[in-house]
Amino acid sequence: MTGTVALVLAGGRGTRAGDGVPKQYREIGGVPMLRRTLAAFVDHPDIDAVRAVIHPDDADLYNASAEGLAVLAPVFGSESRQGSSYNGLISLLNMNSEKVLIQDAARPFTDPGTIRRIIDSLATSAAAIAALPVIDTMKRGNAQDRVSGTVERAGLWRAQTPQGFRFKAILDAHEAVKDQELTDDAGVAEAMGLPVQLVMGHENNIKITTEDDFMRAETILREQAGGAAPAETRLGTGFDVHRFEPGDHVTLCGIEIPHTARLKGHSDADVGLHAITDALFGALAEGDIGDHFPPSDPQWKSADSAIFLAKAAERVRARRGVITSLDITIICELPKIGPHRAAMRQRIAEICGINPDRVSVKATTTEGLGFTGRAEGIAAQAAAAIQL
Repeated sequence: MTGTVALVLAGGRGTRAGDGVPKQYREIGGVPMLRRTLAAFVDHPDIDAVRAVIHPDDADLYNASAEGLAVLAPVFGSESRQGSSYNGLISLLNMNSEKVLIQDAARPFTDPGTIRRIIDSLATSAAAIAALPVIDTMKRGNAQDRVSGTVERAGLWRAQTPQGFRFKAILDAHEAVKDQELTDDAGVAEAMGLPVQLVMGHENNIKITTEDDFMRAETILREQAGGAAPAETRLGTGFDVHRFEPGDHVTLCGIEIPHTARLKGHSDADVGLHAITDALFGALAEGDIGDHFPPSDPQWKSADSAIFLAKAAERVRARRGVITSLDITIICELPKIGPHRAAMRQRIAEICGINPDRVSVKATTTEGLGFTGRAEGIAAQAAAAIQL
């Protein structure tokens, strides 16, 4: 027994990576991220016990993720990371632990060597953090996103977790700085004048926040497996048409635009989202929007088409895939699309849980030809690229 306990902070609500659940419960390689993080400490011979700090609403998600792991019962966190750490530390008081390692749930690839180096450093230091030296040239930007200067990178490090502490020292520090807003536990230690030892971390010990990070995580898993099961790129296309009927606005790519007519359809008739949805289902070879949301079903009458696109994006994630690119072209004479393109890209990205820079929205006309040229309706075509 080394007298070392690990606290895994898993109370965040971050959903920037999509999927509608906090990111720590999303799967990487078919395994919930949180389970991978917990297992890294449960399996380490120098860790005596592991406890997660979770959000009160996530008990079921946590139980499913931690099932079968030899972990202590979780405790509930606070609205802040600092408060969650403190709650976790208080829960360990009766364990007489000498050392505690505090870990972000969103770092599932912490390696055994990093954990051991942190623990070893606590023999001579009250605090130690995993970190990597900055090797890139650092620039300071102004309010206009222009370079205002170059920052000397010598002595700069990128902080990671775990962050390790002598238990009593970090508990006392937390109690002393409750009225301050600090971003990590090392900052709490620094505020109390505790020396914090820098310990070499690992490049794979990434913090997963965005969809791009999940893609990188899958790559790390493949590399750890010796390059097995390479990602497969899939492409899909979609096309949709809706005619006009009396109304005062159209809904395109999730954005309401004032117009002299509306689009007729069983749902909200959003041709843009319908085309993208079909493109994603096509890339998955899982039929089309009508198979999943038949117009004969009354529950979809006047439905927000964001529901359809979100389901298609969910199916990509369920297949352990990621959306790498969406390209949509709207074909109409009116309304003008240009003023709304940025909002459309943002809305599509939000629904799919991806970055807006993976979404392209374009518009064109048919030079007065055909039903769109006669302003009888709007058409849209889309292309989707995914990796499985």
